[in-house]
Amino acid sequence: MILNISGRSDVVNYYMEWLINRIKEGYLDVRNPFYKKLVSRIYIKDVDLYFFITKNPKNLVDNIQYFLDKPILVHVTLTPYKKDIEPHVIDKKEVIESIKKLSNIIGKDNVVIRYDPVFLSNKYNLEYHKLAFSKLTRELNGYVSLFIISFLDIYKNVKKNRNILNYREIKEEDYKEIGTFFSEEAHKNNMEVQTCFEDRDLTEYGFKKGDCISKELAFKMTGKNFKKWRARKGNKCNCVELVDVGEYNTCLNFCRYCYANFDENLVKSNYKNHDKNSSLLVGHLEEDDIIKIRR
Repeated sequence: MILNISGRSDVVNYYMEWLINRIKEGYLDVRNPFYKKLVSRIYIKDVDLYFFITKNPKNLVDNIQYFLDKPILVHVTLTPYKKDIEPHVIDKKEVIESIKKLSNIIGKDNVVIRYDPVFLSNKYNLEYHKLAFSKLTRELNGYVSLFIISFLDIYKNVKKNRNILNYREIKEEDYKEIGTFFSEEAHKNNMEVQTCFEDRDLTEYGFKKGDCISKELAFKMTGKNFKKWRARKGNKCNCVELVDVGEYNTCLNFCRYCYANFDENLVKSNYKNHDKNSSLLVGHLEEDDIIKIRR
């Protein structure tokens, strides 16, 4: 089993104490997002790989000893946007320092940067992204081997924040300029670039064709074969099956483009209902919950 921590929330940033408690207890519970009474119980002994996704890896660096008994893959989402787009994301200089420390512990091939999502506006135009990406690749030369690039998807939250994002359509000439420049800068700094879940994979401009966690990578890290993940629609994702420990509407980063948050009041309510000693990320088990062990 590959534990996804998490595509639904920044667990590392906001709920690390809870996660460590679950590691110590030996299990955690996850509510089904579509059928709330159904709860998956996950025993840590059944986990083959920890897959972390975060915008602030500092808590992971500080508590890495709790996870070193299993293989670790970390995706750090690192974008060049400011507080108008990412209100509660910490200073990017601090993020970069934590990435370097993490790379020195688990190795640069196990730390991946997600430059995700790319959108274009009057403020965040092509030149802005080119300068930002060039600076990032220079700063992280020797600390990471791969950047994953994704483009803005029009989720519910994106539509709600249309006037804040002020995004425009990305045209074919934009893809060409991004693809060419990003590829050249990455290769210049000993890195590869690939897209994720995109119709335009940019391979004609030097991008690598790949997945976040391919069957080959999962086997290399765990020695086990995993089934294809079927949670994402569109048949553009060939990642292996992942088990997410998070819950939607629980991330306090409040990024204006986020797919996992769509109700800030609910986020605040869920955060208040979080108990670091509960088996669930939010709230507690109820008498009529149906608990099924996830193997």
